[in-house]
Amino acid sequence: MWQFEPTEEQQHIEQAVLDFARQHILPYYKEWDEKQIFPRELFKELGKMGFMGVVIPEKYGGSGLSYQDYVTVVDALSRIDPSVGLSVAAHNSLCTNHIYEFGNEEQRMQWLPKLASGEWIGAWCLTEHNTGSDAGAMSTTAKEEGDYYVLNGAKNFITHGKSAEVLVVLARTAEKNTKNNATAFVVERGTPGLYAGKKENKLGMRASETAEVIFDNVKVPRENVLGKVGEGFKQALKILDGGRISIGANALGIAKGAYQAALQYSKERYQFGRPISSFQAIAFMLADMAMEIDASEMLIRRAAYLKDLGLRMTKEGAMAKLYASEVSVRVSNNAVQIFGGYGYTKDFPVEKFYRDSKLTTIGEGTSEIQRLVISRQILK
Repeated sequence: MWQFEPTEEQQHIEQAVLDFARQHILPYYKEWDEKQIFPRELFKELGKMGFMGVVIPEKYGGSGLSYQDYVTVVDALSRIDPSVGLSVAAHNSLCTNHIYEFGNEEQRMQWLPKLASGEWIGAWCLTEHNTGSDAGAMSTTAKEEGDYYVLNGAKNFITHGKSAEVLVVLARTAEKNTKNNATAFVVERGTPGLYAGKKENKLGMRASETAEVIFDNVKVPRENVLGKVGEGFKQALKILDGGRISIGANALGIAKGAYQAALQYSKERYQFGRPISSFQAIAFMLADMAMEIDASEMLIRRAAYLKDLGLRMTKEGAMAKLYASEVSVRVSNNAVQIFGGYGYTKDFPVEKFYRDSKLTTIGEGTSEIQRLVISRQILK
């Protein structure tokens, strides 16, 4: 069974991430958030630390670590800036991992080393304007023409949609709402007809770039198909199983960051001659926050444990993502409450944790979709 306490190696990883984040992220995160700056150069530095290819084997330039270690990285980053944690998660678990899981040896050698080093940033393109959870009805098409597939359409809400050098794109190769109608392709930036569209102006996670991606007669070589033609949606479901652990870890880091800030403030803020932490209303609120954070981490670690064993964890991943994301919102909301009026200002970090937390209940499957996934698993 998985360990309840982090291993010595995970403790070292956590400390390394926190040290890096305090030096390279903490002094700048407010400016990045305010101006919606995607700190591209930061990810090259994260790559040097081994955090851009955490679970990718060393053979392909990665760190060759476990999914448990990967959860540790995303969690720790997200305590300092959830936007950076989110971008690292999307790069690792979606684009890079899709190529590793379903690419052949030549494809892995072609793209993984630059992705794992942080030299290249990855994007994963599934969502469209009118087909969020209903991916089977996607409008982006890929039509076979000789040695190429020609892609036409647009993807929306794509992390790194403007900056990514490599994109894994799910496109429809058969009729809408039919079985096996999607295929995964790798598309490189600079391919004629590939354009970045509108960059979203978001409530939170503002330093993690989210943009539209447009395909206008984009010719993709046949050798850029990942796996078999028609199995793209099955691949996507497997990638999302692991991706939900990533978002869970992102949510966990947000909750921990908000909780630690509120806990510290409650000890320092005096009212009526004593710290507000001594009042039962605040103490009980902090107790609930601590309990729910621990429960979130246990669910996430269980899912990561199964992932590391190569076992099916669709239900467990959905449970971890659902619970951790909703806890993240509750904890950050309560943290703002504990700070009172100061919590509503940008002078303290809980305001940002509060805004950032909401994305975790939406990205990689809304809370409603997670409940659908879980219910289908338990009612089989």
